[in-house]
Amino acid sequence: MGATARVPFDKGEIETLGYAISISEEIISDHYKLSTSQWKRYRYDIQSLRDLEEFEIIDEAFAQIHRYARSPHHKLRGSEAADYFKICLQDHVIRHAVQRDRSIDLLPLATYIATHELIHVVRFAKFIQRFDTSFSEREAEEARVHALTHHMLCNRKIQGLQAVLAAFKDCRTMETFTGMI
Repeated sequence: MGATARVPFDKGEIETLGYAISISEEIISDHYKLSTSQWKRYRYDIQSLRDLEEFEIIDEAFAQIHRYARSPHHKLRGSEAADYFKICLQDHVIRHAVQRDRSIDLLPLATYIATHELIHVVRFAKFIQRFDTSFSEREAEEARVHALTHHMLCNRKIQGLQAVLAAFKDCRTMETFTGMI
């Protein structure tokens, strides 16, 4: 990956990422008819490279989803168990895609990635899809989520989004999954 190897996003890129996540949460809310209180029940966090542990960093995908028994930020009573999904964005991989393909900008790509990952979170949290599953089922789920992502984004008026949708129309995998830690 050359000069972009594992360099975290800068302040401006983090702001763009935050905007993309807000857009994605709104799109997901509209599609799944989720209220703000329903969103709060889905325990997830989206973090970029600067805030990841070494084992959460990969070089093969835009993101990695880790499922934990609970969020380190939430205090639960002893008998409570709650899955917590941590979407670990791989800044260096995302930046490399933007630098490699000049028709791709960070905002539409980050919106695409965040929407894709949040669809997974909703599907896992609603028990539409199991997190732990076979390789073939994971591939089938990836195809379903990829199609849902395209469907949710194809008519959105975000500059550069059509270039992202075209570039990743045949993408088979967006992230990796890691189980309870």
